[in-house]
Amino acid sequence: MNEFTNRVFGCAIVKAINANYNADFTHQPRTLPDGTVYATDKAFKYSIRHYLKDHYPEEKILFYKRLNKDMNPLTLAESYNAVLGNLESDSKPVVLRNLLSCLDVRFFGATFAAKRKSKKVNVSIHGPVQVNHAMNRFTSGEIYSEQIMSPFRNPEAEGKEEREASTLGQQSKLREGHYVHHFSINPQNLSAVRKLADNGPGLTDEDIARLKEAMRSGVTYYDSASKAGTDNELLLWVQLKEGSRKVLPVFTEFISVFRDNGNVVIDFGELRQVINNVAEQIDRIEVYYNPESTRLEGLPDNVHKYHLTTVKAL
Repeated sequence: MNEFTNRVFGCAIVKAINANYNADFTHQPRTLPDGTVYATDKAFKYSIRHYLKDHYPEEKILFYKRLNKDMNPLTLAESYNAVLGNLESDSKPVVLRNLLSCLDVRFFGATFAAKRKSKKVNVSIHGPVQVNHAMNRFTSGEIYSEQIMSPFRNPEAEGKEEREASTLGQQSKLREGHYVHHFSINPQNLSAVRKLADNGPGLTDEDIARLKEAMRSGVTYYDSASKAGTDNELLLWVQLKEGSRKVLPVFTEFISVFRDNGNVVIDFGELRQVINNVAEQIDRIEVYYNPESTRLEGLPDNVHKYHLTTVKAL
């Protein structure tokens, strides 16, 4: 299997129409103090893990919620035992090697602090794939709430009428948002820990192909009540040449999204010049999107365009 060694910069855009892509603990779409709607990197990475777990069951995914027979979440040590083996008997190099056998750890790294009978195991792996918080780059970020009725009553409610009536709840959604997640990939982040793990596995071309697939489809695939109306919208992939050490800025601030005659327009603005300025360092640029509903403006030169759903060249 060929090892993947190129560095990559890019962004993934998630569209939310009357949806709640990433709620806070009050069940509202997350907002910054200035009112800007945003989403954490965890929301996007969860969608990737969920997609990979369902579509590639032969792959090991460690950092994913699992339940015991009492319907309680497993501890980190219990998850390790369920997926990888016996934490009690494994030496630290074996633990490292086992962790690197998990696809999500090879992508996102791991902070592994698990307790065993003899002593604690503390391992930190700097993941090659770094995903930023996403900002809504649409021209507005209108949040609304609505009441919903439950088919059940609450016998502990205050007041006789409340105890005998169906309970009311509330849900909040974003009218329209286009969340831009910047990401970067540096396979060399695994170099040191791979040596400690007796030359443990690193990123392969097959890993990267699966990552791109999950980045194109993971959010759309994860279809829940609150996530309905949330879809993958675009993936921009800027792959540097072998050995290039060029560093590119975060793409998010360069991108804006608006509507024109009902169609979504994604404008890459000054990002075009930023990327064109380092053209000699770039191996390949790919963009995946739905041309039926989306128009792209200001793309860098020499971009290979693909349909987001069919992955056919455009």
